[in-house]
Amino acid sequence: MDELVQKSIQQAGVLKKPSLLTPWISDEPWPQPYYTWDAESEVWQPIIKPTASPADHPAPFSAITTVALYSWNIDFMLPFAEARMSAALAHLEELTKQLPSTTAVAINLQECHPSDLINISQKKWVRESFYMTDLDTSAWASGLYGTTMLVDRRLGIASCFRVHYSATQMERDALFVDITVPETRNKIRLGNTHLESLALDPPMRPSQMRLAAAHLHADEELAGAIIAGDFNAIQPFDASLHADNNLKDAYLELGGQEGGEEGFTWGQQALPALRHRFGCSRMDKAYFCGSGIKLQGLERFGADVEVDQGQKRQRDGLLALGFEKAWVTDHMGIKATFGIVNDTRL
Repeated sequence: MDELVQKSIQQAGVLKKPSLLTPWISDEPWPQPYYTWDAESEVWQPIIKPTASPADHPAPFSAITTVALYSWNIDFMLPFAEARMSAALAHLEELTKQLPSTTAVAINLQECHPSDLINISQKKWVRESFYMTDLDTSAWASGLYGTTMLVDRRLGIASCFRVHYSATQMERDALFVDITVPETRNKIRLGNTHLESLALDPPMRPSQMRLAAAHLHADEELAGAIIAGDFNAIQPFDASLHADNNLKDAYLELGGQEGGEEGFTWGQQALPALRHRFGCSRMDKAYFCGSGIKLQGLERFGADVEVDQGQKRQRDGLLALGFEKAWVTDHMGIKATFGIVNDTRL
């Protein structure tokens, strides 16, 4: 496993995009296209200028009263990216199809490998029901891994942009999508971020979250804002990043206790040696603000999701690294559910 980590670090250095060649300015919003599947031409079509109106969809728009935001880190350093992402997507498909029609869905993914974007874009259920924010790595500061978001096509999208952190050694950013709920005036900002890993000195997560939070509070037209992702919360200061930035931590708001086992999202599926060394922790979180949304629930998902039984070579390869099972990733995901306050005064 150490060899895999070292190889990934080397690859990340090689595939880091020179700042002079990137079209964005660090710490500033950079508008990016998002994509919708065109069934007639059988291609993903870019939408350069967002529209607040949803795409054509058979479901009744007025029925949407709730938004479920899923967030999951799928480890990019492990081999067999295609097999692992396929199993992760199958799990997400199963979870989302069980939701009532009144619930719209958004999915945040972190540590996506470039091949993951191809994999995601080829799934029938994704094509039929979601916008994709990324088809390639053009919006990422790294050519090795990055974040992406899937957004329910029953929602309108008013804007889509990234903020690439200047304070990062690992090419991290925050991805934002402003959604609109049909037949209401509500605009809700959804965010996806993968904060800096490790215990660096000086730490970078505080400044990263400060910048991301500024965009959750920036627009007076927002009825609410939610950001979820792998926050890499491993140091004492991480426990107060929500309060430091006038945000609410969904887990704590629902009565969860800091350090409580029921909140842990990393460690249970890590290599035993890493689990023994670092223990388990609540790395993955959802923060929110705004009077136009009401937190209804937070739960973990993704426990014991493994590579398909039919892919013996890939499963054996993961077990050979020392994992107890052929898990798709070392993280559990989180699902945050919010009710939409239907107030036309917003």
